[in-house]
Amino acid sequence: MPDFTAAAEALRSAEVLIVTAGAGMGVDSGLPDFRGDQGFWKAYPPYEKLRLSFVDAANPEHFERDPAFGWGFYGHRTNLYRDTVPHRGFALLRSWIERYKLDAFVVTSNVDGQFQKAGFSEDAILEVHGSIHHLQCIEPCSRNIWDNRETFRIDTATMRSKDVPRCPGCRGVARPNILMFGDYSWISDRTERQQDAFREFIAEREGRRIVVVELGAGLAVPTIRAMSERLGALPQARVVRINPREPQIHAPHLGLSCGALEGLEGIERLLG
Repeated sequence: MPDFTAAAEALRSAEVLIVTAGAGMGVDSGLPDFRGDQGFWKAYPPYEKLRLSFVDAANPEHFERDPAFGWGFYGHRTNLYRDTVPHRGFALLRSWIERYKLDAFVVTSNVDGQFQKAGFSEDAILEVHGSIHHLQCIEPCSRNIWDNRETFRIDTATMRSKDVPRCPGCRGVARPNILMFGDYSWISDRTERQQDAFREFIAEREGRRIVVVELGAGLAVPTIRAMSERLGALPQARVVRINPREPQIHAPHLGLSCGALEGLEGIERLLG
């Protein structure tokens, strides 16, 4: 069993909490993490028959060539994320922020909107790869980004959507405002505004005791791990990396070999 003692001590003395989260954060809520082709095909069996990997499915070209197929994947995920209830770990993080009066910010590569659903402030979240809950034009005909209020009916045998959102400006196809693989038309303006807010947050808290709690961020897409390590290089900053398979991190930072919820509950037992 991981030793949660040092992590709990770090939280008790913290002034600032930064939560960095990858796909593993959603696993305890029942969300797939698409780890490897087999993991992706387990979540989406029709793509195995088509021999399409996650990288193949998460490609903006589908929205140009065959929008119903592109929206089959992203419409299904939209429905899934809307239906998912965030696990108890989200509430534990919020309780620490309130209990210890911490300044807090979330940085996530997830596009699922689970932190907002769990009650974290929209103004203190950086979604580095965008959000499925926002749309843009595929062209794009403008820089507009709007809320995804669409309804999606998916044929799960063929992974095709009966509904294809349209751009309100040009009536062309709309796509999720998400950075996909090989992307050439993602409008990054919303994420850039979030990045500006996060940079300002860090600058205003220079020299304060920062704890970075990293949750479910693996090596396959190392964006979040790299962010945690950059933050860990700040004066008086300490990273707590919670990952069941790849918890390695150099001292004085802490690596806990467990899932996100198990790790957060283990720390909570010692904080309580």
